[in-house]
Amino acid sequence: MDSTFFHLETVPSPDCADRAWARNAIGILEGDARRSADTHLVNPVFKGLKGISVYLKDESTHPTGSLKHRLARSLFLYGICNGRISRGTTLVEASSGSTAVSEAYFANLLGLPFIAVMTRSTSRTKIDVIERFGGRCAFVDRPAEVYETAARIAAETGGHYLDQFTNAERATDWRGNNNIAESIFGQMEREAHPVPAWVIMGAGTGGTSATIGRYIRYRNLATRLCVTDVENSVFYDAWKNNDPETTCTAPSRIEGVGRPRVEPSFIPTVIDHMIKVPDAASIAAAHVLSDRLFRRVGASTGTNFFGLLTIADALMKEGREGSLVTLICDSGDRYAGSYFNPDWLNTNGIDIAPWSRAIETFLDTGTFAAPSATA
Repeated sequence: MDSTFFHLETVPSPDCADRAWARNAIGILEGDARRSADTHLVNPVFKGLKGISVYLKDESTHPTGSLKHRLARSLFLYGICNGRISRGTTLVEASSGSTAVSEAYFANLLGLPFIAVMTRSTSRTKIDVIERFGGRCAFVDRPAEVYETAARIAAETGGHYLDQFTNAERATDWRGNNNIAESIFGQMEREAHPVPAWVIMGAGTGGTSATIGRYIRYRNLATRLCVTDVENSVFYDAWKNNDPETTCTAPSRIEGVGRPRVEPSFIPTVIDHMIKVPDAASIAAAHVLSDRLFRRVGASTGTNFFGLLTIADALMKEGREGSLVTLICDSGDRYAGSYFNPDWLNTNGIDIAPWSRAIETFLDTGTFAAPSATA
């Protein structure tokens, strides 16, 4: 009987340089997470809001100054663990500013080229920060152009399109793993009303609202989720009319939240309620809250805060008590030339005075009267 012998070739060990780079990169990202202590949950007291406890999750204290620091780290981990980011990969993003700032920071940590595609109306402060981190900016005239331009640049450079608007809801582990929802509910555990009646926040990419909405359901909590939207943005109309094809051609004036299309990361089925906030109300709320906190917050935070006050007004009229949580998205210092600049407000035809008076009165007395259209 013939015996068959198999010859085993001795082959050299495969080149594991890419895996070694990935392990080192993930270690750097984990180090950033360990060094960044969890953000504060601020509990300001407003005497007019009887029985309502207000909590502000202060995401402006991240190393890159905004809520988008969490998202950027998740997008980098997602890209590396999927083998799409390796040594020398050019990273490209479509961003209105804050996400690009955070991504430029992480690209700089890992020694990777970074290009941000944004509209020309993006605040100069954000552009300067991106460039200080070594990133480059490519500008488009219309918001709807950012997606195609970013994808084209990534293809031309052989790079990776981070694509926050698609990947935000899938790059973050919504079950936990130190996501923002787990952090909020953990910090609330010993408060007077430990399970918030509502969490209120803007849409933006849709990723954070998706994470919070899913986490609430996963933990079987009674908390409800309210998402705020702004003028020249599609999320509210798409949610109300159940129409994911809704679009808007006019640019949003509230950076970071208004979008011209329904982003893939926006998950309307986890949202309990939505509120459309006038731009003047968003900016006025940012001014009022800045004065009460003794430091500036941005207009997207103003949108969140106005939404929270709307919910608080409804709860008080129903004779109910409870806690309400929203986010401080970023510092208002980034918007000294726009939302906090009287000339910019005048140029854009925005009068915040009537809204500021209404908000101040509500915070002090509990009585709210929205300004009339002619105010």
